[in-house]
Amino acid sequence: MARVAQSKKKDSAPPTVQYFAAVLRLLRERAGLTQDELGALMNYTGSAVSAVETCAKPPTDEFIDAAEKALDAGRLLRSAIKYLRLERYPAHFQGFVQLEQAALSVSSYCSQLIHGLLQTESYAREVLLCAFPPLDTDEVERLTEARMERKSLLDRKPMAVINVVLEEAALRRQIGGAEAMHAQYAHLIECANRPNVVIQLMPTSRAGHAGLQGPMTVIEMPDETPVAYLEGHGKSILMSKPDEVGVLARRYAMIRSQALGPEETLGVIEQLMGDL
Repeated sequence: MARVAQSKKKDSAPPTVQYFAAVLRLLRERAGLTQDELGALMNYTGSAVSAVETCAKPPTDEFIDAAEKALDAGRLLRSAIKYLRLERYPAHFQGFVQLEQAALSVSSYCSQLIHGLLQTESYAREVLLCAFPPLDTDEVERLTEARMERKSLLDRKPMAVINVVLEEAALRRQIGGAEAMHAQYAHLIECANRPNVVIQLMPTSRAGHAGLQGPMTVIEMPDETPVAYLEGHGKSILMSKPDEVGVLARRYAMIRSQALGPEETLGVIEQLMGDL
């Protein structure tokens, strides 16, 4: 029964995870090592090596580095990291995240939740725990880790410019309770003080505004080509036609003009944090 379960797990794993597992096993066997012996060289257990080879768990960056060194793999294993990282994201999001990480600027309007690039780990985990149908524990942790990895864009050189307009309701929704939100507000203040991040609030008192049709993101690529992204209920649309993207870019400009300025927004966040 255990072998059947392992086989099902392996067959359902993403293709890159399956390929990495096969290459790892091939290199290990060529080196004449058992799983326990390889694990000892890596400072991992043999069962940890087995979990990766059977696709029970995807390899972490640290595991890959350790295996690369132990097997002297000539970067054969290390080169898989960026592809394995991509598969940590939902299938509908993978195309966008590649563009996001290469972007010159990311401009988003968020109506329900705080933008993923600005979320704390605790907030992100609580959001994923609210998913329906529910996600299992491993999936929640995998997606939380992936979301945290996206935040490397904030520190990338050259800097990417991040513009985010948040609906007031998204700020007031206490995901994870008071303690988690206090940390999230503090993190937003920290982000807002970065030279490459602008956060604006769309107040509830603004009864009508250009963002009522839903959340959206416009990104500018290194070749200065803008791309737009729409997402909802596990589905997404990437738009690259100049006329379509142009409409959304102009709409976003209007949304920004209707929102509170960065300093006013910072004041509201500080007030919300103080009220907890």
